[in-house]
Amino acid sequence: MTQYNPLPQLPAAAGYGKGDVFVLFGELFGRGYANGIVDEAKKAGMTIIGATVGRRDNNGPLRPLTAEELAEAEANLGGTIINVPLEAGFDLEPAADGLTPADRLKGVKPDSVAETKLDMAAIGESRLKGIARFRANLASFAAELEKLVPAGANLLVAHTMAGGIPRARTLMPLLNRVFKGQGDRYLSSELFWKSDVGQLCSLSFDEVTADTFDALIAATASLRDRVEGEGKTVAYTAYGYHGCGVLVGGEYRWQSYTPYLQGWAKIRLEQVAEKAWRGGVKATVYNSPEIQTNSSALFLGVEISLYPLLTALRKEGGGPAAEAIWQACQGLLAESEALDALVAKADAYLGAPLMEQFSRFEEWPHHNTPEQAAFMLTASDGLMAMSADPKNVVCAELSRSVFQAVGRLMFDYSWEPESPVVWLSHDVIARRLIA
Repeated sequence: MTQYNPLPQLPAAAGYGKGDVFVLFGELFGRGYANGIVDEAKKAGMTIIGATVGRRDNNGPLRPLTAEELAEAEANLGGTIINVPLEAGFDLEPAADGLTPADRLKGVKPDSVAETKLDMAAIGESRLKGIARFRANLASFAAELEKLVPAGANLLVAHTMAGGIPRARTLMPLLNRVFKGQGDRYLSSELFWKSDVGQLCSLSFDEVTADTFDALIAATASLRDRVEGEGKTVAYTAYGYHGCGVLVGGEYRWQSYTPYLQGWAKIRLEQVAEKAWRGGVKATVYNSPEIQTNSSALFLGVEISLYPLLTALRKEGGGPAAEAIWQACQGLLAESEALDALVAKADAYLGAPLMEQFSRFEEWPHHNTPEQAAFMLTASDGLMAMSADPKNVVCAELSRSVFQAVGRLMFDYSWEPESPVVWLSHDVIARRLIA
């Protein structure tokens, strides 16, 4: 099992510069973690190359971007996109009977999910078709990438693919009860995870979140050999999640969001990096702090661990940057609320006796319980309600600070990485922000 390995200090500035190449293996949608490292690559003057997952019209066949879509995506990235559709997963791949895994989820209901039986053999058939499609398109992508990386360039490849929730309308009400349900609407994550529906999700999470990283490393082997043969560096980064160290009761303690069902796929992602590292490839998974993004909106309560960053900013030295973040956050609260009170409530939640059983690193990922779900969701609602505008909340402001710091830390550490798996906890995030 991977050992908890928080980054202890700020890495030295990376040596990337003009003429070097940064590759974003994924596609930018909105603002999130990936923007942080893209911004750093731009600041360094690197050539930016991106990928696309492609598009499906009404869940039809996968296709490349149109000329208009490509222009919009390249403007968003600020670089060139190789227009080969790299959608991962298999939820829309039909088996021999014409049904996709998403089709097989029609009619699934929360109250009967444990008894629902799926044709796992047919799902396995769809999975193999999805793997074959993705690997073939990835080979085309890698061939085009080789043409775009000039001689004498250092290469940094950032893997950003994650998720894998099957695209079936009936699944979202069920997942909402797993992640947001309490009382009569509570649904056990363990019951769901052990069901056929949960096992389908597990296979999909593994393929999208972890196996794509393994495939990327393999597909770019000849490019890697060429660049390293020229005496230049090649590094791969990937975004992990395996809990995070935050200030609780005045001390940095590992904690995590529960239930994080993608956690098993994130562990698999770590294993991919560890395997690559043993083979001499500089591949590192960066286990990053919880933030609030469009994709994390399903996980209500994940944002509670953001609030202690405010205290960490002062603990690690404070200064103008720290105070600017405090003032920005205070400005988002309702007039009757104080930021110190918000931080105190978050600390009380994280340090509560009920949370102790969910703070054991060696037992992660943890499943939910009725008591834990009610406690977390009630705390989340109360903290969110302290902001004046529900569409512009304190945790969103903190999220922007975190992904900027994470981007800089990943960018710099990738120049001379020392481990296949590292944690970017609140202490080093705070130090990066105030440095």
